[in-house]
Amino acid sequence: MTAEQQIDNYLTALRTHLASLTIAQREEIVREIHAHIRDSAEQTGASVETVLARLGPAEELAAQYRDGLLIRQASHSNSPIVLLRATLRLATKGVFGILVFFLGLFGYMIGCGLFLTAVIKAIFPANAGMWFKNGYFLFWGASNVPPGPPAYEVLGWWCIPLALFTGSLILVFTTAAIRAFLRVSQSWQSKL
Repeated sequence: MTAEQQIDNYLTALRTHLASLTIAQREEIVREIHAHIRDSAEQTGASVETVLARLGPAEELAAQYRDGLLIRQASHSNSPIVLLRATLRLATKGVFGILVFFLGLFGYMIGCGLFLTAVIKAIFPANAGMWFKNGYFLFWGASNVPPGPPAYEVLGWWCIPLALFTGSLILVFTTAAIRAFLRVSQSWQSKL
């Protein structure tokens, strides 16, 4: 097999494993790798086989490019789904990624739960809120059955704006924290 055939076979396999990307993204990566293979072979005098061996299997190289693209897109996104998907991808690579994924998931669940509490308070005012009974705060949120006397509701209708404000704050903070983590992890990967 000639050097040109080896390069073509590798690039074809790379294209196949990059099928989930857009055509423009895929072709840009293939052109970049093609140029890298040629330049490395010419500058170092190494054989094409050696250069391809250094690059590793096309499947692994494609996975690295897909991960990098996902993280780069997510680090500029505000979508919780895109952000959690990127942190889930990083969670497969280390403990810190797992921690960030679960903290992000927890933050989004708490923020959405507070929004849901505000909606339930508007629809079923007696079943959502925070109650005080016998010196203890009983529950913040929604409940099928509100606590009986001598419990009394602490916030009343202020529960709605407070839940909306706090939920918004938690969602914004969670998004900003995940985006910051993704940017840091992207800079760590570029240094490796």
